[in-house]
Amino acid sequence: MTQPTVRRRQLGNQLRGLREKQQLTLDDVEKLTGITAAKLSRLETARSAAKPVDIERLAEAYGCDEPLRAALVAVAKDGNKRGWWFNYIDVLEPWYADQISLESSASTFRTYQSHFVPGLFQTADYARAIITRLGLGILPSDVEARVRVRRERQSVLTQPQPLDVWAVIHEAALRSRVGGAQIMRGQLEKLLELAALPNVTIQVMPADAGVHPGMNGAFAIMGFPESALDVVFVEGMLSSQWVEEPAEVSIFDRAFREITADAWPLEKSLDFIAAQKEEMTT
Repeated sequence: MTQPTVRRRQLGNQLRGLREKQQLTLDDVEKLTGITAAKLSRLETARSAAKPVDIERLAEAYGCDEPLRAALVAVAKDGNKRGWWFNYIDVLEPWYADQISLESSASTFRTYQSHFVPGLFQTADYARAIITRLGLGILPSDVEARVRVRRERQSVLTQPQPLDVWAVIHEAALRSRVGGAQIMRGQLEKLLELAALPNVTIQVMPADAGVHPGMNGAFAIMGFPESALDVVFVEGMLSSQWVEEPAEVSIFDRAFREITADAWPLEKSLDFIAAQKEEMTT
């Protein structure tokens, strides 16, 4: 596995859009850059991974500004990296590997969760309980590997340039006793610890909030320095969906802003989590 499929697709879409904006044919670009029309076609249709040097030449030919050029080159460079998750590639679905790879290079992560604590915040015990009970098609022998993956994902929260995470979690997810009271108490304590980090914001959506966009389902928005590369991840029971078109991503962006407005403010949210932790007794 090389570059994440979703990112390669987005890069191809960006390259095609830039070329068409300049009203250039594939043959025109070949004359300008020396990159064959056949190779450019493979890049635009995500059939080949891009090399940074090729992106540099294309960005110059298309007259890209510096922020966009740097963003496109960064995507190409990321495609040549082998992250820690490659050690678990035998137990990860392609979409999950995509998600982890994108998390590792994203600058922001905004999510609404209606039933669970977000994976980036889960303790090992909480993750084990979720994976064991709901991991359809996951072999019992792979459960612990999945738990380690979920825990290692969390390194993005404390790396030198940490991922900026804003999560809204429904009250029901925090009242449920996943794995029992003791495990849930530990999970709530973990949320309070993470909320103390400067790059982590946690809000709670109250059960009596009324109608809000989160009722359409859980989602996560991964943001990048170049907003045209932002993506949304919508996870289902048996399959997952990537939303990549900027116009569609903007719908989720607007929905998340509305969700944060409907949720309890930060202080009240953390007070609720603390109180709920104290109520978790066996």
